[in-house]
Amino acid sequence: MSDATLKFVDPLITGKGEERAYVDLKELNTLWFNTGTICNLTCHNCYIESSPRNDRLSFISVNDVLLYLTEIKNHSLPTSLIGLTGGEPFANPHIIQVIEAILLQGFDVLVLTNAYKVLNKHQADLLRLKDKYQKKFKLRVSLDHYTKEVHEKERGENTFKETLQNISWLVTNQFAVSIAGRSLIKEPIELEVSGYQSLMQEFNIPLKLIKGENIVIFPEIDEQHNVPGISTGCWSILNKKPSDQMCSSERMIIKKKGEDKTVVMPCTLLAYDTQFELGHSLLEAKKRVHLNHPFCAKFCVFGGASCSPKT
Repeated sequence: MSDATLKFVDPLITGKGEERAYVDLKELNTLWFNTGTICNLTCHNCYIESSPRNDRLSFISVNDVLLYLTEIKNHSLPTSLIGLTGGEPFANPHIIQVIEAILLQGFDVLVLTNAYKVLNKHQADLLRLKDKYQKKFKLRVSLDHYTKEVHEKERGENTFKETLQNISWLVTNQFAVSIAGRSLIKEPIELEVSGYQSLMQEFNIPLKLIKGENIVIFPEIDEQHNVPGISTGCWSILNKKPSDQMCSSERMIIKKKGEDKTVVMPCTLLAYDTQFELGHSLLEAKKRVHLNHPFCAKFCVFGGASCSPKT
């Protein structure tokens, strides 16, 4: 274990001997389901190592999802948005049934997808769901950069154009679409947003991108980037609050390979680390989350990012 990793081992004390920062759950506004770690792509720096061969997390089923939607209703939890992530959600053979089951219960649905080929066989069902549920059904497409070179360095050759073709299909058919980029190279956020807008115009995609509404640029989670542990004293120094963090209002459901029961995790980033397992129910998962993982610092505290929409 490296020195950079050792500083995150103790959940209560940082490597400097200070009290570890923690986050309490205010209220559960967003519940995520990891639909499975299988993906049609193998990206260069995927934080969850999704690929066509990674089945560490099993495909989530309709019954798995309904279990938690029932808990939300029974306990009057303030959850309004259900997010579906992966892996690639559309690699899950149950995905259309899962989406429809959630929408039938009255929740908004946000599906994170790479939109590379995987949407093609679902077009009829997607149009049906969009026509029936309108803006309650949302898709966020990962387009890692507005240039072919940078995007394909991450996603692989020949992925750029086909992804844009599916974005075009979605926008033309009036789906609620947003774009997720990544800070793969050093450039101002404003330049990145402008670059994506120019790309939309180049491909005749009628999507007006507005920062904070339908485009988000996520900080890159570089495994080699050494970040400090977060102590309780850091909040005032960084002018940030525990309530700003993703785990103050979100949880994620996973199903590990070979296990019957699903598990609740604090957020979308921590899929494998057993020390962050919060139980099998949402009521159990109200536990305090100590920020003793590098991703807590890189993505959330210093990166200022959240997987849920800000608006």
